[in-house]
Amino acid sequence: MEIWINPACSKCRSAVKLLDAEGADYTVRRYLEDVPSEDEIRGVLDRLGLEPWDITRTQEPAAKELGVKDWPRDVSARERWIKALAEHPKLIQRPIITADDGTALVARTDEAVRDALSR
Repeated sequence: MEIWINPACSKCRSAVKLLDAEGADYTVRRYLEDVPSEDEIRGVLDRLGLEPWDITRTQEPAAKELGVKDWPRDVSARERWIKALAEHPKLIQRPIITADDGTALVARTDEAVRDALSR
């Protein structure tokens, strides 16, 4: 199991604390320092069953600067979104846990973290 975190994020710190309390075996990826490639983002999106716009933090300054709220949310624009996430990792929703069963989830609640642990 791997968790993508921003250490400054309270939801990320809570998720890591819960994983530790449950004795989980996991790897931390500080995705702002170890930025995921476009291929890695595609892979996580496949595991999440989501589209890039579903995991984009549209209120971030970079999102506003890029104008992502006005971008199409369809197949024709998918690669544009993925490229933006790779070039501006702060736009990636967090934390994301890739579970041992090949799935992934955005773990913003304790329930979601527990769900990842049960997979």
